Parts: sequence; C-alpha cells; structure tokens
Amino acid sequence: MIIPYQQLDTDTLNNLIEHYVLREGTDYGDQEFSTETKVEHVKAQLKSGEAVIVFSQLHESVNIVSKAQFQAMRAEEYPQYE
Repeated sequence: MIIPYQQLDTDTLNNLIEHYVLREGTDYGDQEFSTETKVEHVKAQLKSGEAVIVFSQLHESVNIVSKAQFQAMRAEEYPQYE
C-alpha cells in the first residue's frame, strides 16, 4: 500500500527519510553527501513521484522505494493485473 508522503507528520516523514538514508547499503556512488543532502534528495524524489512510501501489512513495515521497484513488487505479487 502506498502512503502519500503529504499525509505524514513532518517530523515522522523526516525521521523515516533519515532512517532510510542512514541504512547500510544506501549508496550514492563515489561522491560523498551529507545526511541532510541525502534527506533533501529523497524528499525531492517523493515530491516528483520517482519514489514512494510503501507500507507492508505482511511485514508490518514501512519503506521508501523507487516507483519502478514498487511496480516490480506489485507485478510479482499480483501478476494478473499486469
């Protein structure tokens, strides 16, 4: 289920994004960026629709994924709709 970022409290959204960018494995390539810059980058992706916030009822978790990743996950779970 997609959670519109606009429906989240500002502090909740910022904490979610910060947790996401601080996770191990979040790679921005050869160039180093500050946490604040990474957070702003993810916010921009959410605003543009390139990324979405997804709630998994199965795993009882929230994650930020690219729109393409979400579509691939949906196709795996519900191939009859593709």
